Amino acid sequence: MSQDIYVPPKVWTWDQGNGGRFAQINRPVAGATHDKALPRGEHPFQLHSVGTPNGQKVTIMLEELLALGVTEAEYDAWMINILEGDQFSSGFVDINPNSKIPALLDTSTTPPTRVFESGSIILYLAEKFGHFLPTEPSARAETLSWLFWQMASTAFLGGGFGHFYAYAPEKYEYPINRYAMEVKRQLDVLDQNLATRTYLAGDDYTIADIATFPWYGMLVIGNLYSAQEFLDVASYKNVERWARLIDSRPAVQRGKRVNTIWGDEDQRCYERHSAADLD
Repeated sequence: MSQDIYVPPKVWTWDQGNGGRFAQINRPVAGATHDKALPRGEHPFQLHSVGTPNGQKVTIMLEELLALGVTEAEYDAWMINILEGDQFSSGFVDINPNSKIPALLDTSTTPPTRVFESGSIILYLAEKFGHFLPTEPSARAETLSWLFWQMASTAFLGGGFGHFYAYAPEKYEYPINRYAMEVKRQLDVLDQNLATRTYLAGDDYTIADIATFPWYGMLVIGNLYSAQEFLDVASYKNVERWARLIDSRPAVQRGKRVNTIWGDEDQRCYERHSAADLD
């Protein structure tokens, strides 16, 4: 397939018209574009997010804590419409200067504690409440290794493969092949690890599983990027077994629905302010 050869200029400049589906919200500078305060609910945790895989990590974690009876983990989940640029409001940037969902405000502390980056948020919650993170040093290290593996790896899955395969305005063979190869390597890493383990870090369900499931689990058993056949995800039997085990958890089912604007309309929970919103 012949394509025009791109010769990079000496100094890159931003072409606002060249960005595909997300051209209106991506930009090469940081900071707020408009003043807007974030709403505040009555619960200790104020989550500002949307139901992407990164957002689902946090809502699953919060629902898992509530399922254990940790009432201090009650939360309000407010919608951040990333396609409309809500993440560039002054209120959101105050919580996350990187303008990416999810962002969490813990109002139970004085002053309130801001936490951004999905992995950091679920680690913060695990340490605060003492669940889903082992205290024994070796088990803790193994769990954190898989957590940080996930945080580093999904840049290839989401930002790389997902963009070029599903969202780019034109399909190009080289980047799709490059990122597909890496995603399949990552799936094989998981599959080999899960051949001898129930969960990523061993016999116990941890924040490593909570972080990884919305990405790789839903890639295999869901419809993430509609790429299941292309990536031959059915060949990763151990990942599929693990994903279905986690997907069967009631708290996972609840967390997947929060701040969701996709899928079956009767399963969407645009905002969550009490358990009744999911009942």
